[in-house]
Amino acid sequence: MSREQLVVERARRAFQTGMSKPLKFRVHQLKNLHRFITERRKDIADAVKKDLNKTEHSTELFETLGLEGEIDVAVERLAEWAAPRPVEKSLLTILDEVYIQPEPLGVVLIIGAWNYPWAVTLQPLVAAIAAGNAAVVKPSEVSSHSAKVMEELLPLYLDKELYPVVCGGVSETQELLRQRFDHIFYTGNSTVGKLVMEAAARHLTPVTLELGGKSPCYIDKDVDLRVACRRITWGKFVNCGQTCIAPDYILCEPSIQNRVVEGIRQTLLEFYGPDPKSSPDYGRIINQRHFNHVMALLDGYTAALGGQSDSSQRYIAPTVVKDVPPHARLMQEEIFGPLLPIVTVSDIDDAIHFISEREKPLAIYVFSSNKKVIKRMLAETTSGGVTVNDVMMHYTLNSLPFGGVGQSGTGRYHGKHTFDQLSHHRACLVKSLGMEEVNMVWYPPQNHQKARRVRLTMRTPLVDFSRKTYIWAVTATVFAFGLLVTLTAILLIAGGLNCTCWRVWQIWR
Repeated sequence: MSREQLVVERARRAFQTGMSKPLKFRVHQLKNLHRFITERRKDIADAVKKDLNKTEHSTELFETLGLEGEIDVAVERLAEWAAPRPVEKSLLTILDEVYIQPEPLGVVLIIGAWNYPWAVTLQPLVAAIAAGNAAVVKPSEVSSHSAKVMEELLPLYLDKELYPVVCGGVSETQELLRQRFDHIFYTGNSTVGKLVMEAAARHLTPVTLELGGKSPCYIDKDVDLRVACRRITWGKFVNCGQTCIAPDYILCEPSIQNRVVEGIRQTLLEFYGPDPKSSPDYGRIINQRHFNHVMALLDGYTAALGGQSDSSQRYIAPTVVKDVPPHARLMQEEIFGPLLPIVTVSDIDDAIHFISEREKPLAIYVFSSNKKVIKRMLAETTSGGVTVNDVMMHYTLNSLPFGGVGQSGTGRYHGKHTFDQLSHHRACLVKSLGMEEVNMVWYPPQNHQKARRVRLTMRTPLVDFSRKTYIWAVTATVFAFGLLVTLTAILLIAGGLNCTCWRVWQIWR
């Protein structure tokens, strides 16, 4: 029996004891995870520095800060998320309890990514714990320093049986995928995503695949280019372009292409100084293989901006390429590096057509002051998410679901959305043994009258008595009572006036 098989079996046995289901236990584990992040902040930052050359501030901003927010929200809202959810009733079930009960799926496999090795690995773990599951955590071996810290330190804070960490490369991942899980959560590229889905299909295991793709960024000719270029430059070159929702390429009209390049040039000088290589805020490519792959994408092109590189440091300068043809290699695959191609289009119609004839992207970005342009881009394209007049900011809101569509992924996460993704929504109907005459319509012998009753009762839904309905009912009652008091007062006043006028008339007469 392999090590991976033993780990999964121990996690399943621990789950079957029921220890992960009580809300008190879940909250305790979530708070321990929060304590891990705060107490081991230095270890996490050092590991990310070695993996991706990020500063401690950058690690906090893009890795741990969001995790802490996810945990805080889960702890605060867990009782609400896990509570039974009343639904509408029909006349046949008016006296019954009818609700949806979120319950744990079982044992979840979480396969993390290397570009944000803490955020994309531990965010699903937060929801797995909150939903009452066991979870096997497989950090990416590419970000080896982060994986090692996670393997060594996380078990000091979380239950070792329920939430084990398994490190290793391709063979270890393949062995894990041979095991039966109740859900697999994978973040990475579409090539591996297909292998994960194929492996999951053998056990009919549901999957959440957070993949990537070529996220387009359309710049309208009438927009404030200074602001647009600053926001695009930040989103594209943060983490050295190794972000799944970074703008992958720019679409704009030829008349503004040079102005866009100049706007990016000025912004890079503002952000990283005259030499980005010496800036502490500019990262490095994760490894030599990926460095060679990104540099190969530049073959045959002359950079309009940047283009410098240093293989010994895995450094590639922020680079912009103009007039890239749609069939170029740069436009056939996700770049995942600091290269930004510009493709010119004639107008908004051309831009929408360009986006729509390709695979559905993980994100679309639109920069425009024209509401009609924005409305058309939203209505006539499809993507996992969209941000208007900024980039990547939709990811920062845990109230919004984050995920892809089509080739860019399936499923969603963040906040309650991840909780729901890693829960089974169990349909529950609890009847009493009384009122048997109501059930008589189902029993033989059948006749036209019984069928008519069933048709009538099943087509007459009743509003569930949820909190919202209760509030409306109370409001209506208070309003009606107030109206009654007002009418009574008016009648009393009117009666008093009538009485006074009658007495005055009597005296005068």
